[in-house]
Amino acid sequence: MIALPFFRRDLPSLKGERVALRTPVPGDYREWASLRAESRKFLEPWEPRWLPDELEWSAFRHRLNRYREDFSQGTGAAFFIFQNSSGKLVGGITIGNIRYGVAQTGQIGYWIGERYSGKGYMSEALQLVARYAFDTLRLHRVEAACIPKNVRSVRVLEKAGFQREGLLRSYLRINGAWQDHYLYALIADDRGVATAKD
Repeated sequence: MIALPFFRRDLPSLKGERVALRTPVPGDYREWASLRAESRKFLEPWEPRWLPDELEWSAFRHRLNRYREDFSQGTGAAFFIFQNSSGKLVGGITIGNIRYGVAQTGQIGYWIGERYSGKGYMSEALQLVARYAFDTLRLHRVEAACIPKNVRSVRVLEKAGFQREGLLRSYLRINGAWQDHYLYALIADDRGVATAKD
């Protein structure tokens, strides 16, 4: 079995100028459920269809278990994003589908609470996760996909230095319908992680 570079006992945390990223824990449940509930109309068009128990404790616990399993298997790392000035939860970001061997790649996904959108938090979180992917995980390439109509997400990815590589037809089932997605990527050689605010 390949020795993976980052799967130690301690879970990662990343600190930036305006945001800090850390692994979700059970004590985050109430704040997470509240932020997701108030942002539901803002988030639903860009996410898989919400289940009836989407915001229940049981669903959150299942999510945490999946995060831990992915981390222990070396296939993913999940973070919640917190505002440094207040300590408040603003969103979440994951790097998943991590593959080593000839690929050395992973896929980034993210969400942000509506009231925190457009303030530069996600751009900084993307930069932190990209650096973590390259410097700690030793990946060569990170990818992200977004629906073409999601202009906010397009802007965030481009400001973080990701390059659009093409259109993935009928790529993911989002809010009950198969959606085309733009494919964006950043490779280690680019080191073009921007510092611009979204």
